Amino acid sequence: MSETVTVALVQMNSGLEADANLAEIARRAAEARQAGAAYILTPEMSVVFAENRAGLAQRAAGWEGNPDISRLAEIARENALFLHIGSLAIALEDGRFANRSVLFAPSGEILATYDKIHLFDADLPGINAYRESATYAGGENAVLADLGAFTLGFSICYDMRFAALYRALAQAGAQVIAVPAAFTVPTGQAHWHVLLRARAIETGCFILAAAQGGQHANGRATYGHSLVVAPWGEVIAEANGDQPGLVIATLELDAVASARQRVPALANGRDFELPARISG
Repeated sequence: MSETVTVALVQMNSGLEADANLAEIARRAAEARQAGAAYILTPEMSVVFAENRAGLAQRAAGWEGNPDISRLAEIARENALFLHIGSLAIALEDGRFANRSVLFAPSGEILATYDKIHLFDADLPGINAYRESATYAGGENAVLADLGAFTLGFSICYDMRFAALYRALAQAGAQVIAVPAAFTVPTGQAHWHVLLRARAIETGCFILAAAQGGQHANGRATYGHSLVVAPWGEVIAEANGDQPGLVIATLELDAVASARQRVPALANGRDFELPARISG
């Protein structure tokens, strides 16, 4: 008989006040527990969704003695589940911030943290250059955590465009990969579903993507559509557009081994030399 685990994704419309966002996380965690979930994932920038470095400087605390971390540990403990905060901003000594994912055990203990590796630096048509690296320091380490029922791989938002990270996580033992996000509406409409389904198919993993959705106090609009994607690429649960809410799904964990047996792309991969440039 296939082992199953019930998981929950929170779709949020996070604002600038931590207390209100933490209250929403606590409410959704209680709902998830009542639904039988053992694990719950929130979106990127769940606790405070400020738009720029100045806004974060007014609200984000450092890691040691952080009151938001203490409250989140209480929420995990009160509901006796794995609480995975997709990310929150942590103030660093150089004036920048870490975009940090934090996984709490049902006891409230911190099991693992992950700092977003890939930062969005781009020149976008019609607007000023966007430099995420001016606000955030990129992480350097991929992260896995053993939750007992499954092994979880970590990623955050823009990471999803870098397939090598997901392949490395799967090869290291991940069966489920979290993708908390705050995708813009235009890129969400164009790429959200197809990228997440591709990452599931390539790795033979379940993909859990908890998203921000709607118009935010910081002026941003995000796409929503939180998804659970099975290892064969089918969407098995999805939020209602950009509306806040809770997505519940039961994962049939045998589907991971089944997908990888049917298409053994992880096992069949080979190293290769990069092409040489040939001039005419």
